[in-house]
Amino acid sequence: MPDKTRSYRMQRRAESQQQTRLRITESAVALHGSVGPSRTTISAVAAHAGVRRSTVYRHFPDETALFDACTAHWAAANPPPELDAWSAIANPDERLRVALDELFAFYRRAESMLDNLFRDETTTPLVQERFAAFRSYLEAALDALMAGRNLRGTARRRTRAALGHAIAFSTWKSLVREQRLSKSDAATLVRALVAAAS
Repeated sequence: MPDKTRSYRMQRRAESQQQTRLRITESAVALHGSVGPSRTTISAVAAHAGVRRSTVYRHFPDETALFDACTAHWAAANPPPELDAWSAIANPDERLRVALDELFAFYRRAESMLDNLFRDETTTPLVQERFAAFRSYLEAALDALMAGRNLRGTARRRTRAALGHAIAFSTWKSLVREQRLSKSDAATLVRALVAAAS
């Protein structure tokens, strides 16, 4: 077989393998977003991707490898707001306004996935372990929002607690989904809570 023909076939095979891997990854993302990681089986991923279980295992030797690929793929398409951009805003109240606007928009886009991850975090060790990165992100966001607030003692503790509550997914969910406030009204309400705590 001529070298060019062999090279072409190898390239086509590699491309096909990449497409199959991507299809499996996207199927895992779709299932994690709809039913959640704890209810997503390898068989379900295989069926959704239109491949055999053995094909899934050929690309991902275990559920951890598949979960990590799913997480990386979803996170690349759904990045949370950039904390460095917030830190560049000198005024703490303006920084909070921008942060809530961006975070609440992110929560709206990521709602179904975050719902499932928060639910499964308490029962699935792998989710708990990997979701710790998002918990760390929220802690760093809280630090960024506390910067420049010259408070001490009780006022500082209360303000940090109010800010933590303000940026929580559960707060957005309660105000926007359950109480049916607009994103703007929800943000105004939690900014008033932070102001009162200060």
